[in-house]
Amino acid sequence: MDISGAEAPIVAIVGVAGTLLSALLTQRAAERGRRREQERAEQAQTRAREREERRSCYVALNTASRQYLAALTDQLHALAGTEDPHAVRQRLTAARDLHRDAYAEAQMRLPDPVLALSGEVAHALGTLYGTLRRLDDGVPRPGDSLDAARAEIDALWARLRQLRRGMRADPGAAGVSGRARPPPVPGPPRPVRARPGRVPVVDRASAGKAR
Repeated sequence: MDISGAEAPIVAIVGVAGTLLSALLTQRAAERGRRREQERAEQAQTRAREREERRSCYVALNTASRQYLAALTDQLHALAGTEDPHAVRQRLTAARDLHRDAYAEAQMRLPDPVLALSGEVAHALGTLYGTLRRLDDGVPRPGDSLDAARAEIDALWARLRQLRRGMRADPGAAGVSGRARPPPVPGPPRPVRARPGRVPVVDRASAGKAR
């Protein structure tokens, strides 16, 4: 019996099987590589989207906080008789609503360190709003005064700067400047004409200097 002749078909079959198995393994490895690349690409897109969403949240919160504080400053001026009270109240209500919505969004997205800073700012803005409303309604509490409100406004500008530094330090939103277009800057300072019985306040241009 020719053993070599008998082994030849077996060798051929093994060779064909080996070739097919090698091709199958190569195909599966390529598919796993493609899946890994796709997963990495999807993860990168998710991280980029999260960074952009957080950045947008920061910009919205910063803008709303600045506009709210500017509206509160206008309310202070209205109490001194240098602004139209009706128009100022409307702007203040709109700015307060805008800040409330921006802060609600921030509570869902921001990391704890930045959220703590924004919470302090939101609380201080709300406290100042209550003070000015009571003064406007003629029912002040002990400690409520235009001078106290003016000092709190100055302190709040400093807190906003601190909040922006916290935003810029967040590694999860790289590239965030924390700055947004500020509210329109008023024209040249106007002389303050206080109503009888009212305490005059400085013009907003000088009150907002170095902020």
